[in-house]
Amino acid sequence: MKIAFLGLGHMGLPMARNLQAAGHDVIGFDVMPAAREAAVAVGVPLAESGTDAATDADVVITMFPAGKHVIEAYEGGLLAAARPGTLFIESSTIAVDEAQAAHAMAIAAGHRNIDAPVSGGVVGAENATLAFMVGASDDDFAAALPLLEAMGKRIVHCGGPGLGQAAKVCNNMILAVSQIVVGEAFVLGERLGLSHDALYDVAANASGQCWALTTNCPVPGPVPTSPANRDYQPGFAGALMAKDLGLALQAIDQTSTDARMGRLAQEIYAAFAAGSGGGRDFSGIITDIRDGQV
Repeated sequence: MKIAFLGLGHMGLPMARNLQAAGHDVIGFDVMPAAREAAVAVGVPLAESGTDAATDADVVITMFPAGKHVIEAYEGGLLAAARPGTLFIESSTIAVDEAQAAHAMAIAAGHRNIDAPVSGGVVGAENATLAFMVGASDDDFAAALPLLEAMGKRIVHCGGPGLGQAAKVCNNMILAVSQIVVGEAFVLGERLGLSHDALYDVAANASGQCWALTTNCPVPGPVPTSPANRDYQPGFAGALMAKDLGLALQAIDQTSTDARMGRLAQEIYAAFAAGSGGGRDFSGIITDIRDGQV
């Protein structure tokens, strides 16, 4: 297939390269000069603009920072530039209502559209092991599946339009709360005289076991591949977790859900991102816990 991949940042560029490796004809674009330079350096050809990239594409994949960028691109000529029946795959993490609005716009313009946000971070993007949460009709999901399988390891059809984003926002709320309490537990253990290795060996093999512990352990040592061993280089940055929790808070308010832990996690990560944590991995929240800033 001929694929226009728009948004060639830390996640988008390796995803585009994996599509190339699977034999697809990929042309990319990004508004940031540094991203364009990185794409050229690894052999991803570039169009002059997003609309130029979409003109002859069978599929248009967008990986943008926020929902407003998706809506602006759709309204700004992206849908009009594409051939009728083009499949739009929206892989940014955006609000559920924004995903549904983007879907309606694409359908009205004579195209197909699915929301397919991802989980797995930069490592997952590089290794083609991402998880995709997909909101789509059965037919559109089937059409997109071979492309998603070229970029990811687990692809889940979550329901109709917008429900991929719904799954993503719920999953990240779980992750954020888990990462906070794992950090709290390690700080408490430190102050009680418990070694990191001892606590990890107990919790990783008991009822405290979770991804935030066994993959993203917030202290150096027990999990050598965790960001804690790289001075909390992301990974998944604190600013992105704060953004995703803002989407969760929006959904909580829209649905009148009593989600006190989700609300508290949003407050904690908003403060972390506004301070030193915006560009650090979100597991670095443990440093604010130690300093009493949470």
